[in-house]
Amino acid sequence: MGQLIYSTIASLDGYTADRQGKFDWGAPDAEVHSFINDLEREVGTYLFGRRMYAVMSVWEDMGGPADAPQIQDYARIWQAADKTVYSATLDAVTTARTRLEREFRPDDIRRLKDATEGTIGIGGPTLAGAALSAGLVDECRFFIVPVAVGGGLPFLPAGLAASFELLEQRRFASGVLYLRYAVRP
Repeated sequence: MGQLIYSTIASLDGYTADRQGKFDWGAPDAEVHSFINDLEREVGTYLFGRRMYAVMSVWEDMGGPADAPQIQDYARIWQAADKTVYSATLDAVTTARTRLEREFRPDDIRRLKDATEGTIGIGGPTLAGAALSAGLVDECRFFIVPVAVGGGLPFLPAGLAASFELLEQRRFASGVLYLRYAVRP
């Protein structure tokens, strides 16, 4: 059975994007990026909402010889994975190995997990919030950046009642803190 993993970079005060929708404050340095790459190697399928897909689709064309090694590495990882985008408004997807679904259905994700041996990554706090609320997420991997942005898009949905068990933690030279949690029913 596959594992559904929610990974995100968030501010210390709990946001993935600030009030202006910016997230440049969370750009990982080479050390953090390489660590993320090693975690993402196990992902065979990514699930994205429309906004996260728009952000991540740049990886379709990144990773050229002029890019840093960790950028080249992540581009290969992202391009090799299957991707599903959930959107009622997106006309079409523009990246390879990508399909469009109009509606997020928890039962479809349960079937995907049952049919998968590997890891399924879910990105974007809105879609991940729906999956967390439906009890579908097995693990959360949070990269907490030592900045407070004062508001924006929260990394966990309002009203979520969940229990987490700390499985792993790591502090990076930049002050970023990695927290890996199992989600408990």
